[in-house]
Formats: sequence, structure tokens, C-alpha cells
Amino acid sequence: SAFVTSPYINGMDMDEIEAMTIRMAETGEMVNWEGHIFDVHSIGGVPGNKYALLVVPIVASAGLKIPKTSSRAITSAAGTADVVEVLTRVDLTIEEIKKVVKETNGCMVWGGALDLAPADDITINVERPLGIDPEPLLLSSVMAKKLAMGVNKLLIDIPTGFGAKVKTVKEASSLARKFIELSERLRIVTECAITYGGQPIGRAIGPALEAKEALLALEDYSQAPTSLVEKSISLAGILLEMGGVAPAGEGKDLAEDLLAGGKAHDKFMEIIVAQGGKEVSSEEIEVGKYRVDIHSPIDGYVTRISNAGITKIAKESGAPNDKKAGIYLNVKVGNKVEKGDVLYTIYSDSEERLKSAIKL
Repeated sequence: SAFVTSPYINGMDMDEIEAMTIRMAETGEMVNWEGHIFDVHSIGGVPGNKYALLVVPIVASAGLKIPKTSSRAITSAAGTADVVEVLTRVDLTIEEIKKVVKETNGCMVWGGALDLAPADDITINVERPLGIDPEPLLLSSVMAKKLAMGVNKLLIDIPTGFGAKVKTVKEASSLARKFIELSERLRIVTECAITYGGQPIGRAIGPALEAKEALLALEDYSQAPTSLVEKSISLAGILLEMGGVAPAGEGKDLAEDLLAGGKAHDKFMEIIVAQGGKEVSSEEIEVGKYRVDIHSPIDGYVTRISNAGITKIAKESGAPNDKKAGIYLNVKVGNKVEKGDVLYTIYSDSEERLKSAIKL
């Protein structure tokens, strides 16, 4: 606790952060690969951020290797690992990961099952109850895991906006510069994308609801929320350009083609099966059996959605431990609503949890 608090108060210079990152990575297993290994990582803070379920299969279907390790929810209602776990196993060993990546070019697994930078997990367990995320530890936490996993081409997503971890584009640019400087020292080629994080991504928040929405986007992206599709093809496009499979400025178009043509969907199913799951359609995914609609008390326009508020309600309903719990948003910022319209629906597998979520 004393250690986590001190960089929060005093900060650290880049030499210190670099040294700490390398030592953190060396506390556990170091994975070696041949050739270029890609990854995409979001610093989080925005509900419904299920982009990885689209980005990984798009990039893998273009022939690039992308072994995605992610966390379970730290402060959110669903981490990427929680969402993928609705569909398949996420607790793979290093050997199993290598086998899956050899077969499919990609994987989506829980980093906690691996011995990757275990020192980082210890600091995270202290940060969580303290409710702080000191910048030096944010930088080293992300980069130590990537270093240990053998990643050498990385894209970092920095969601920015009211209610996100990073509030302004100025703050986001400063953080991006630090990530890039640290990466250069570690010989990892890194780009940063500053994305809009002022409201949830897509409409679904909670593991099963998010898995369902991501699958829908892979099956027929014209049916899926634009915010999710746009963010996913933009991030995938940057990786495709970094990997040299798309010329500069054309990555996003190629990513959209791979998604629209069904190649990303087929690749996603290959990965799910290789990790021990079975093929499934978005319609087959079950969500909480108890549900309630929250109606608008007045006519008007939605001017803001509180990320923190939505996350609290989704957690109160049981997410992420109850995989079927969560929230589905019927409206987003800018939508016109009339009195009595449904704003959002809360789902849960427990009547008690649903009651306390309604109350909240």
C-alpha cells in the first residue's frame, strides 16, 4: 500500500518506470515467438467496451498473429475475459495459447491464468480497494504484461471524455506520449488511438449481453450499434497498417471488408472452437431471466449518459459474476425520447439483485 501510494503522490521519471516495467515482466514467465506479434489494449474506463471481440478476428483473418490476453473486470461490469468466457474457455496455459495461435493466428484469453508479470497483479489488488491508478503503475502494468507476452507491435486505445478515466484530449495526448516513449525503450512499436469514451460503447453492458452484441456485429454488422463497429474497424485498421497488410490510410476499409464479408466471423468461430468452446449464434446466448424496463419520466433529449452510474447499476444487478446480468441501452446521447419510452432494460438471474438494481 505504501508503495502504490508513493508514485501516486510523487510520480516517477521515465528511467524509473522503464526499470520497474522490465523487473515486473521478469517476475514471471517470458513468452517467446517468431516474427511479429500484435496486440491491442484499452486502458478501460468505458462500459460496453467489447471491441476486442471484433478486432482480434479481423486482424487474425488478415494473417497477422494476435494473442490477446485481457483482464477480468477491475472496476467495470465486464472485462474482455468475462465476455469471452460466455462463449469459450479463457484460462489457457502458455502451451495451449501457442497451439491456438498456431492454428488460428489469434486467441482471447484471461491473462490471470498465466504467470505473466505476477508482481503487477499484486499491485492491482492494492489499487482496487484504494480506488487509485497511479500513472507510473498504469504505464508499467500495461507494458510489463506485453513485454512478458512477447508482443512487439502494440496499439493502445485511450478512451477519453466525461466519465472516462481520461477526461480531456490534452490528458490523453500526454499519456499517449508517455506510452510511446516507454515502448521505444522496451523495443515495442506502439501507436495510441484516442477514442470517444463519453458514453458506453454499443448498447450492451454485462458479459452475456456484450457477447451477444459482439456476435451480432460479426454476423451482420449493419444490425449492430454503429459506435461499436466504427471503433472496432478503426482500431483493426491501424493494426492492419502496422502489419503492412494494408497501405497507409486504407486499413479501415480493409477491416470493414473483412467484417462485412464474414471472414472475421469465421475466424472468430475458429478461435472459439480452438479454445474449447462450440459454434454459437447471437440468438442462442441466454441473458438474465428477470428483467425490467426503466421508462423516461419526461419528454426530452438524452444529453448525457453517466458511465459510472450505468456501471454501478449493472454491477448491482449481478455483473460480472452473474454472466447473464447487465443493462441494455435503448437510447444513446442525442436521441429524442417521449414520456414513457424505455430508456434501458436491466437484466439479472436473481430477483433480489434485480430489485436492488431498480432501487439504485
